[in-house]
Amino acid sequence: MMTKYWLNDFAIEDFIKSALKEDFYYGDITTDAVCQNIENPQFVVYLTTRADGVLCGRPIFEKIFEILAKDDVKADFYFSDGDFIKKGDKIAKISGDARYILTGERLALNFVQKLSGIATYTRKFQSLVDKYGVRVVDTRKNTPNFRLFEKYAVKVGGNYLHRFNLSDCVMLKDNHIALLGGSITNAVECIRKNLSHAHKIEVECDTLEQVKEALDCNVDIIMLDNMNCEQMKKSCEIINKKAIVEASGCVTLDNIEEIASTGVDVISTSAIVMKAPTLDLAFDYN
Repeated sequence: MMTKYWLNDFAIEDFIKSALKEDFYYGDITTDAVCQNIENPQFVVYLTTRADGVLCGRPIFEKIFEILAKDDVKADFYFSDGDFIKKGDKIAKISGDARYILTGERLALNFVQKLSGIATYTRKFQSLVDKYGVRVVDTRKNTPNFRLFEKYAVKVGGNYLHRFNLSDCVMLKDNHIALLGGSITNAVECIRKNLSHAHKIEVECDTLEQVKEALDCNVDIIMLDNMNCEQMKKSCEIINKKAIVEASGCVTLDNIEEIASTGVDVISTSAIVMKAPTLDLAFDYN
């Protein structure tokens, strides 16, 4: 099973409780009415998939019912996060108090559908460039307050992660450089005066001249921003393994292999998260 490092219980419980409050704060008037005259209402349903994909979100799914129902609902999974699931597969058996199963159904599905969609989509991108030894990574273009889960899904899908937040590493973008008169050299010198030895410096470049300047500054990572493949090839020749080369901008399933063939080390794209369709999963009672 995928490591739960990215989803430590203390990190996700508050988020799940907040989501439950949003949906359930004043009760579930439908389920409460249906079950009020049934003594000890018990129910069995199955989490099933209506499309092929990569499962992701099992720890969250389990935690939702643990918080909502304690020991009154049991989820028995037949697959782990990262497993490939096929249309028609029964992924898990959910049994126990019908009130909690019906109340938690939508929230549990929302999580696992969204995260499985990201894991499925991101695996498609990485599989196209594995032969080049290139890593596909995510970006900070995430759903606000949902980054932890989206990055977890990227990992489950087999991709890699860029910085998690603004304190992870330095990324000098065009607007930072513009504030210092357009000089990468000045920007890097300014950063180094205050930077911890533990942090790397990445510079965004959109011209070959900027690539040369960044290289002269001995930065750790050079991002080739929205360059065409010919420019990327030339940049990789100039850099010549003296820095990590990251390509970014307008990456799609149609062009990612061509980008990987230019010699870059990393391809970053928001598409693996922001454009991933949800995976069609459902609760079925038979």
